[in-house]
Order: sequence, then C-alpha cells, then structure tokens
Amino acid sequence: MLAYMTAGEAAEKWSISHRRVITLCQENRIPDVAMLGNMWIIPKDAVKPVDGRTIRYDKKNPAKPFVKWAGGKGQLLPTIRKFYPAGMGTTIRKYCEPMVGAGAVLFDILNTYEMDEVYICDTNAELMNAYIAVKENVNQLIELLMKYENEHLKRDDEGRKEYYYQQRERFNAEIQKLDENNSLLRAALFIYLNKTCFNGLYRVNRKGLYNVPMGTYKNPKICDIDNLKKTSELLQCVTILTGDYTCIEKVVDKNTLVYFDPPYRPLTKTSEFTSYNADDFNDEDQIKLAEFIKSLKSAKVMASNSDPKNVDENDEFFDDLYDRLNINRVSANRAINSKGKGRGKIKELLITNY
Repeated sequence: MLAYMTAGEAAEKWSISHRRVITLCQENRIPDVAMLGNMWIIPKDAVKPVDGRTIRYDKKNPAKPFVKWAGGKGQLLPTIRKFYPAGMGTTIRKYCEPMVGAGAVLFDILNTYEMDEVYICDTNAELMNAYIAVKENVNQLIELLMKYENEHLKRDDEGRKEYYYQQRERFNAEIQKLDENNSLLRAALFIYLNKTCFNGLYRVNRKGLYNVPMGTYKNPKICDIDNLKKTSELLQCVTILTGDYTCIEKVVDKNTLVYFDPPYRPLTKTSEFTSYNADDFNDEDQIKLAEFIKSLKSAKVMASNSDPKNVDENDEFFDDLYDRLNINRVSANRAINSKGKGRGKIKELLITNY
C-alpha cells in the first residue's frame, strides 16, 4: 500500500516552503498526489521536482521589466548583484520588493534564483494592475498591445500625437471607473502610454488624471511579445499586492531579502530624482521609511537612495539616519538636474543591514 505524507511534511523533507509544495501539487508537478478532504497528500517516496523556474532561465535573453520607469535600476544591476546577501537561493528563499516600480531587481532575482515565495507591492494601483494582467492574462494583453502598436506605428508624427492623446483621455476615463471589467483594458493602455510617453513617467494631476505628454520615439516597442511571455512565467510565483511598503511586514522572516527603492531624496531643486512618483516623498517620509527598515531586524534588508554628498559634502542626512547600518557609496550614471547637465558618474547609496 502506498504511503503518503502531508504537504507540510514534504516541505520539511525538501527544505522548501509549504506554499511552494501546494503550488507544485496544483501544477501536477508531483506524481500520484491526491486530495484528502481539503488537504494535499503526497507519496512518501516522491522526489522533489526540478523547479521549472530554473529551467526557464535564459542567460542570453533573460526576462526584463515590461515597463520603463523613472529611476529604474537596470544600469545599476551589476553593482547591486554584488550586494546580494550570502545564501541567495539556498538559505534566502523569500524575496520582497515593496516599492517595486519596473522591478529590475525583481526580475534579476527571478531570472537567477529559485525562490519559494516572492512578494511585490507599490502604491501605484495602475502599475500593480499591469503586473496582474501580465501574470494572469498575458495572451489577451498581447492582443490589445499589438493593436495599439499597429495603430501607433502606421501613423505620421502628427497622427501619432493625436492617437496618443486619444488613448490618454480614454485611460483617464477608465481609471475613474475602477472595476474588474476594465482591468485588462486599463493595463494595456497603461503599458501603451508608458512606452510612448515622455521618459516613461507616471504623473497625475490633483484630480488623479494622468497628464504626461507624448515622448519622441521613432519606433517604440509597445508590444514585446517574447519578453511579456517570459515575465508572465516568472510572475507565476509572485504575490502581487497594492499598498505602501508596510504591507510586507507580516511575511518577512530570517530567510527573506527585502529591497527598498523609494523615490530618491532630491539632490537639487530641478533634480530628476523628484520624478519617480506622483506623490511627493519628503524628508519626513524618508525618516519613516528608515525607521521601518531598521525595525525589520530578522530579515536581510537592502535599500537604495541618492547621495546628498554629490552636491554638499556636509549633508549627513542619510549617514545619520542609517548610522547603525552599512552605507555603501556606489557609482551610477545619472544626471543631477532635469536638463541633463552634469550627466555622468555620480554616487548613489546602497544601504544594508548585513
């Protein structure tokens, strides 16, 4: 007679999370599993399945963010990788990114490591709706984006401009409805606007309406089918939440890496760093975030921010705020002001508690 074990026993035996075992059962990845009431039971001699997320990793063409985002970390990834904690993918099996934006670090980790649990969140509800659409309805999303891409690219410059503002108006009408019936449409419009607007910005006015002007792109890639499908596969293991950074507090533990990439503290009054978010993120907000980061004592925590010493050697704001953590100054290609003057290597901060 075949002997069985519970999902919890399998999790302990295979050194993975209980939740991951349940997912493997639901995906029919374990032979001869069965349901007993509302509980999965697994043959005791079952072997831990090879994780499909590892098989999917393509070193030459890894999945990358499906949207552009001001302040994205794509260029800084080689440096950030050097600061991942020891044990990534082994003892560190859970990842949280509570201010996810475009998710450059998220996708780097999903491409590279086998994680049991991944949580992302952001206060931008339309961004998180787009993540959900890529995860759950990528084929339908691709159909809509192909339509927008074809309509946009076949027009001359004036026609593209007219089409862009028509779709921006439509997006603003749809986001005021906020119901499940238009979630896929909102996601497609969000991505279309993101790919064709000025600098990939997301900015709204006091009425909450998107007001970013059109950018100047000769041949924008609005529907990257291959990348959308890759990101959709990787997002299958990700829990997507909408809210501020505190929403991950209850899920972090000693096996977790948490990465914070908040709106950067402005270096100058015209700094690009102020364009990351529709809402201002002032010094008081930076202080609250730092207190939250310091409260996560069990988890491994990494955070990015601007380095005020680029413009004022005596500015000790972050040095004082994170005086008990490790403050690493790393080189980044940025412009200190909105006109691009002074573009080149400047310092940014990578703060860790390990």
